[in-house]
Amino acid sequence: MQQSTQMQPLTRKELDYIADSISNEDLLIKQLAATAGTTQDSNVRQICMQNLQSHSNHLNTLTQLIQQHQQYAPTQPQ
Repeated sequence: MQQSTQMQPLTRKELDYIADSISNEDLLIKQLAATAGTTQDSNVRQICMQNLQSHSNHLNTLTQLIQQHQQYAPTQPQ
């Protein structure tokens, strides 16, 4: 028997968690960019840039997740 792999709509709680995570990643990216732009220490700058890339990837993944589930979002409030 073959199981259906159809996506289910995300719950309001799940959507809120993802939205909070997106906000957190965005804030971290801004803080890392500011630190990298103002530090005189090249090692700190390099670490900031590496972490900035990592958090940018997280942000992109979360954004793609929301977009993939958009078509499954309920049309009426839950």
